[in-house]
Amino acid sequence: MKNYNAIRIERDGPSCVITLNRPQRRNAISIELMDELIDAMQDVDSDTSVRGVVITGGSEYFSAGADLNETLQIKTAEQGVDYFRRWHRVGDALETSKKPVIAAIEGFCMTGGCELVLACDIRIGSRNSTYAITSSRIGTVAGAGGTQRLPRIIGQAYALELLFAAEPITADDAYRMGLINRLVDDGGALAEAKRTVELYAQRAPLSLALAKRAVHRGMQMDLASGLEFETFLVTTIYGTEDKNEGISAFLEKRKAEFKGS
Repeated sequence: MKNYNAIRIERDGPSCVITLNRPQRRNAISIELMDELIDAMQDVDSDTSVRGVVITGGSEYFSAGADLNETLQIKTAEQGVDYFRRWHRVGDALETSKKPVIAAIEGFCMTGGCELVLACDIRIGSRNSTYAITSSRIGTVAGAGGTQRLPRIIGQAYALELLFAAEPITADDAYRMGLINRLVDDGGALAEAKRTVELYAQRAPLSLALAKRAVHRGMQMDLASGLEFETFLVTTIYGTEDKNEGISAFLEKRKAEFKGS
């Protein structure tokens, strides 16, 4: 694993844990952090021993949002386009990864931090976690996917309520809305995320990768096109060794040994 400045990488069994590491800025997401996260995800995606990625901010908080000192330097529309294209590349790196990506959230998860976890596949939050997209407080609009991913995850009405109010919501409310998948005791988000990866590690890697792709891409399509795309992916996986191993193991009442091929 490479050494980075703004993130830390560690392996724990089948999990690759990526920790945002800017405590002096409460994990405010900088350009350097984004570039390192993109680079790390590229490396992880090619590592067959990694079966899931966990992104966390640590035990006290997830992220205060984008680094506003950097956003203040954006003076032109061209600079703004370049800046937000970088954010979009971060979201793409998480969504197009072949691995399940799980956010483990303790404490506050604000604006850019919240938009980051929206690009993850699964979100696990502790009871002390809070969530907000505060763009309207500072005269901007969420530009890292918040206006698009949020309504797709929690619905249009809830999304507009959060975007209009720009007020933090509790973990209970986030769970009720569907913003987080799982609610755990304080300090338990990372452990729960690792347990989830251990479960996923028992499943066929190609099945997870193609299911993820089918959902993310299919949500951008009409139903007929989505079903056609689904059929294409299903027929593709039916020609794999893992499909034969999985069905054989089920019929023979034994544990499948998947190879990702």
